[in-house]
Amino acid sequence: MRLAEGIVIGKEKTFGRLKFSALRREVKIVDDEGNVTEQVKERTYDLKSKEQGRMIQVSIPVSAGTKDFDYNAEVELINPVADTVASATYMGADVDWYNQADDITLKRSAPNQPSDPKPNLNQNKK
Repeated sequence: MRLAEGIVIGKEKTFGRLKFSALRREVKIVDDEGNVTEQVKERTYDLKSKEQGRMIQVSIPVSAGTKDFDYNAEVELINPVADTVASATYMGADVDWYNQADDITLKRSAPNQPSDPKPNLNQNKK
């Protein structure tokens, strides 16, 4: 069982500040005969979530490129979605949650705030 479109996530309320940690794994494509190929389908990254108070994993498509940000760099998710996979068991079902996004990018400063404010040293000169 799967949710048709997943659950769209409110990024700030759900994750708070996100900091980049590392690549967790690459998922390879399986061919029609069940053989694992060398072609990568998606990459999963570990991110530190301030709001969740723990590490989360987020998968992004290979088309988003490899992410090699500095450790603890503040990042943001582009179009994050939570989804599930459920497997029927004798006593009910086991459900696994996972996070996906279109991309992971470095977080930019707010438009009215410079990223590196410098004092105006010329303001008192006449």
